[in-house]
Amino acid sequence: MRVSILDDYFDTVRTLGCYAALDGHDVTVWNDHVDDVDTLAERLVDTEVLVLIRERTTITAELLDRLSNLVLISQRSVFPHIDVEACTRLGIVVSSDLHQGSPSLATAELTWGLVLAAMRRIPQQMASLRAGRWQESVGRTLGGKTLGLFGYGRIAEVVAGYARVFEMPVLVWAREESRRNAASAGHEVAADKSDFFERSDILSVHLRLVPATRGIVTAGDLARMQPSSLFVNTSRAGLVEPGALVEALRRGRPGMAAVDVYDDEPLRDAGDPLLELDNLVCTPHIGYVTREEWELQFRDIFDQIVAYTAGVPTNVVNPDVLGARRPPPSA
Repeated sequence: MRVSILDDYFDTVRTLGCYAALDGHDVTVWNDHVDDVDTLAERLVDTEVLVLIRERTTITAELLDRLSNLVLISQRSVFPHIDVEACTRLGIVVSSDLHQGSPSLATAELTWGLVLAAMRRIPQQMASLRAGRWQESVGRTLGGKTLGLFGYGRIAEVVAGYARVFEMPVLVWAREESRRNAASAGHEVAADKSDFFERSDILSVHLRLVPATRGIVTAGDLARMQPSSLFVNTSRAGLVEPGALVEALRRGRPGMAAVDVYDDEPLRDAGDPLLELDNLVCTPHIGYVTREEWELQFRDIFDQIVAYTAGVPTNVVNPDVLGARRPPPSA
């Protein structure tokens, strides 16, 4: 089958061990990022199987209507960037392993990398050294400080486990079921959302971006944080009210932030207000971007392709399509 892989910025996928699963298929890998529908439609006109790397490209009905050969979209994790309804209407199967039993260790590790970098001002100290100066400020230690986790799912559980190494108490605020799980694990549950933001020395967000959580972190929430506190977001930028974080950092509550996610990705505007702040540590959405994590993800993605070609699609998120699948042109 004709397979297209989008947004592989560093041409990494074909170097993975699991790539051998695509032997015998006609594979095209695109290393740039394109938003323009006309360009995408032209590139993908012959594509039968489309492989997506998380939410890097939005797959709209407008685009899908122009891809008459497409029969399968294979990816991993959540799929707010795909018009699943349009896929079902057109007979296109969407397969996505939601990896319910396997948290992203890479994201949990980056969360702590950002915490340490921000608290010890590692980027600023490095810039000072490169400029021919010595120490530029005094950092802060983690031991004894309260780690606040907004959300308590698979990744947050791992982050909470790492907190024990730093001898940090964990405070949780989340939906009711998650609060019960956190309490069962021995963590303190905040009295309410206000209490949570006021008491967290380091507050890390671990929520899925759905309509109910969009903008769930408000300007008022951030204003309740302390001048010495740190706000961390390795989940999704849309969880924060638009513009609220920049304003909060300018006002000094919280005193610092560390983020891996942005409203517009890829972020190429060096003049973006976030990037101009000295009290911010930022990375270009690399939470899941490790070789080990990609081996796990693409093994699932390629297994879904193998299953489809064998006539037994797996992890189908639009099961209504199974009775009316579009036949592969090359079949």
